[in-house]
Amino acid sequence: MFRLLKSLLWLSVAAVVSFAALGLWWLHRPLPMPLDDSGVLDLNIAPGMSARGVARALADSGVPGPEWLWFAWFRASGESRSIKAGAYEFDASTTPRTLLDKLVRGEQAVRRVTIVEGWNYRQVLEALRSAEHLHDDLPDGGHRELMQALGLPYAHPEGRFFPDTYLYPKYATASSVLRQAAQAMERRLAQAWEQRAPGLPLRTPEEALILASIIEKETGLPSDREMVAGVFINRLRIGMRLQTDPTVIYGLGEDFDGRLRRHHLETDTPYNTYTRSGLPPTPIAMPGMASLLAAVQPAETPAMYFVSRGDGSSEFSRTLEEHNRAVRRFILNR
Repeated sequence: MFRLLKSLLWLSVAAVVSFAALGLWWLHRPLPMPLDDSGVLDLNIAPGMSARGVARALADSGVPGPEWLWFAWFRASGESRSIKAGAYEFDASTTPRTLLDKLVRGEQAVRRVTIVEGWNYRQVLEALRSAEHLHDDLPDGGHRELMQALGLPYAHPEGRFFPDTYLYPKYATASSVLRQAAQAMERRLAQAWEQRAPGLPLRTPEEALILASIIEKETGLPSDREMVAGVFINRLRIGMRLQTDPTVIYGLGEDFDGRLRRHHLETDTPYNTYTRSGLPPTPIAMPGMASLLAAVQPAETPAMYFVSRGDGSSEFSRTLEEHNRAVRRFILNR
């Protein structure tokens, strides 16, 4: 009898050890999952999904193992309540252990999209609509419909999205990225406005944003940025027209064919700073932080004019006579 009990005890121990070994082997064995052409398997965990629901989603997506086994593993790990919602990717090296670790840490599959300094809002929308695995939920209408859809309190989208590289979860919406960029611009503009120099002819952060967008388009060499800003500030102080080509081009919209002609400069539009004094009604592009700061911290300069040298830099002049000589040298003789 004693020998029988001893044998049963050893068998029980052997079974427990074998079961534990089998469990360890399963936890650390790469799963033979059905991968797509890019070598990953997608899994979407909806907000509020229970551990059992996650186990069911795994089984439904083709991950090897029955639903009950995945649920048992989640419960046994003690982390069943720590699984986070989101879009996940798993590759051929994924094991049950690394799979759960990724779900608990919330390591979602992310993509990135870049908004470039100097882009207008139409270029931003084009970039979002062509971004990888980003759901286009933006309206097809005009700028008013866009701002209403985003729930933003501005009448026009131009200049409202900060140029930067944004990370987003796979299958996120374009509107969520735009809201993130809009919030970034609000923060950066507020930071710049707090650092503004005294005595500027700018009454509001909005005017600083408009001027920064012009500086962004007019600056070819970063080291010239504060000088370009200084010229525009000097003109605004005395009520002199800004006479800047980028605003005219923006006002032409899709009618601009790449070549600015004299009749364009003479045709009045709200954005023609040759025919109208002061700032245009809206920004004309997305300014970066350097241009925002330049608008509120311009160089102290007597210069009232500048012209491109043709190499990205600008020639600055104090008088119209000096400016005309610079134009002859750098433009007419080119």
